[in-house]
Amino acid sequence: MRPTNLGKGLRCAAAAALLLAGTAGIGALTASTAHAAQTLRITLQLPLKNILGQNLLAFQEIVERESKGELKVEIYDSAQLYKDKEVPQAVASGAIEMGVAALTRFAGTVPAVDLFFVPFMFNDNAAIATATAPDHPIRAKIDAEIQTTGARVLWWQAFGLAVMLSKEQAMATPADMKDKKVRVFGKILGEFVRSAGGAPTLLSGSEQYLAYQRGTVDAGMTGVTAVKSRKLYEVMDYTIVTNHAGLEFVVLINEDVWQGLSGDQRAVISKAAQQVEGDLRQKYAKIHEDTLNWIDQDTKMQVIRLTPEQVDAWRKVAQPAWQVYIKNAGGLGAELVEEAKKLQ
Repeated sequence: MRPTNLGKGLRCAAAAALLLAGTAGIGALTASTAHAAQTLRITLQLPLKNILGQNLLAFQEIVERESKGELKVEIYDSAQLYKDKEVPQAVASGAIEMGVAALTRFAGTVPAVDLFFVPFMFNDNAAIATATAPDHPIRAKIDAEIQTTGARVLWWQAFGLAVMLSKEQAMATPADMKDKKVRVFGKILGEFVRSAGGAPTLLSGSEQYLAYQRGTVDAGMTGVTAVKSRKLYEVMDYTIVTNHAGLEFVVLINEDVWQGLSGDQRAVISKAAQQVEGDLRQKYAKIHEDTLNWIDQDTKMQVIRLTPEQVDAWRKVAQPAWQVYIKNAGGLGAELVEEAKKLQ
C-alpha cells in the first residue's frame, strides 16, 4: 500500500523535530563548553600561612569573584608539586600554569635579576618599592627578559630587606667583618664579604640556627623576619639594620596560557595582581619595622641602626661586588645599576 500524503507529512515533521532537537543539544553542549571554567594552578614552596601564601589567597578570591566563575585558581603550597628552583622551568614549559619563585632563581638565564642582591644598591624599602613598580625601567627591563624564557611576570612579592647578625661584637663597620666567617645567601654577597676581609659561607635559611649556635659562622645575613620566625635571637647578640639587599619573589604565568585567555580574563588577572602586589609591599614595610621593634624590646638582642656615614663606608667596600655583578649581567646590568643610583 502506498503511503498517503498525510503519512509523508507526519514522517517529515518528526524528522524535522529530531533534527531540531539534535541541533539544540549540540548548541547547548557548545555553550556549556564555552563557559567552562579555566583552571589556573599555582605552585608555592612556602605554606599557605606564610605571608606569600596569604597573598595568593587574596589573588584567588579576587579573580574567582571578578571573573564570575570563569577562572578558578588552585594553590599547591609547601612545594607539593615543585621546589623553588624548579618553578621557572615548570611554568615556562607549561607543566603548570602559574608559580611563585625567588627572583634570583632566574640568575642563570637572566643574570641581571641579581641587582637586588647587590649589597647597598638600595637604601630602604621606599627605594625598592620605586624600583619594582610596574612602570619603572628597572622592573620593566627585568620583566621583559624573564618573558623571553616563556614565563610572564604577573606581579612581584616583597619579602623584606636583609640585615646582618653578629655575636659578641656589633658588626657596624666594614672593619668589624675582617676575619669573620659570615653566612651569605648568594654569590654576589659572598664577593662583598671577601672585599671586607671576611670569609663567606653559603648556607640555606634552615641551617642558620645551628651554624650560629655551634659557631660554624661568626656572623650572618638574613631577612629581618627570619630573626623572629627562626628564633635566631636565641643564638645571636646583635641585629645590624643594614638593609643591604632586597628579597623579592615573582608570580609567573605560562605565556601560552596567558595568550589563550580572553581579554576580559586577562584584565581581571592584571587588576588582581596589581592590587595584591601593592597590598603586600605596604604590609612588608610595616612588618620590617614592627619586627625590628620586637627584637629590640622583647629579646636579648640589641638593634643597631647605621648612620649615613656608616652606610657610605659599607657601600664603598661593596664596590667590587658591584663590578662583579656588572661583569656577569653585561650591558643590561650596567643600565640597571645606573637606574638604581638615581634612587640612592
